[in-house]
Amino acid sequence: MKINSAAFVKGIRGSDTVTTDGRPMIAFVGRSNVGKSSLINSLTNKRGLVKVSGRPGKTTEINFFLINGSFYFVDLPGYGYAKVSPEEKEKLQKLIVWFLTTGEFKPATVVLVVDSVVGLTKFDKEMIEILNDGKLSFVIAANKIDKLGAKEAKERLDLMAKEAGGAVVVAVSAEKKTGTKELLQKIFPE
Repeated sequence: MKINSAAFVKGIRGSDTVTTDGRPMIAFVGRSNVGKSSLINSLTNKRGLVKVSGRPGKTTEINFFLINGSFYFVDLPGYGYAKVSPEEKEKLQKLIVWFLTTGEFKPATVVLVVDSVVGLTKFDKEMIEILNDGKLSFVIAANKIDKLGAKEAKERLDLMAKEAGGAVVVAVSAEKKTGTKELLQKIFPE
């Protein structure tokens, strides 16, 4: 899969026509500050497509990006650690769960972005449960793999796959743009 075009369409906080226009959706979900936005920019090779913030919890809407005019990358708000009020954090968590489990529409694939240095957190494991319960197809993108040595990276990836019940785990670095082709192959199998 080669990405030739990518454009921001809109951000939503509830039902909207963008979710029902028939285009497949690839949803990106993960902890706050794990690099979801940077990873989407890296996959599309379009710096600045998704606004990247150093402040956790900056994304408060579900953002849709039209890719190649035929499908969406959907950037969900981060969960877990975020510099927002407890009320706002709860609203964001409900928004994420609504998008993934509503039944109104169903993402073709979910990319669960995790920090390979940290490994799967309690929040990531809860998200995996939600994805499994909803029978959603997902792949784990182990971001920031460039921060680990080869031996440690392999150990972390193996442990993540085991903890996630044998899920596919792809090593990526949004910063170094490594692993993006492999991730796209898992999202769009030929």
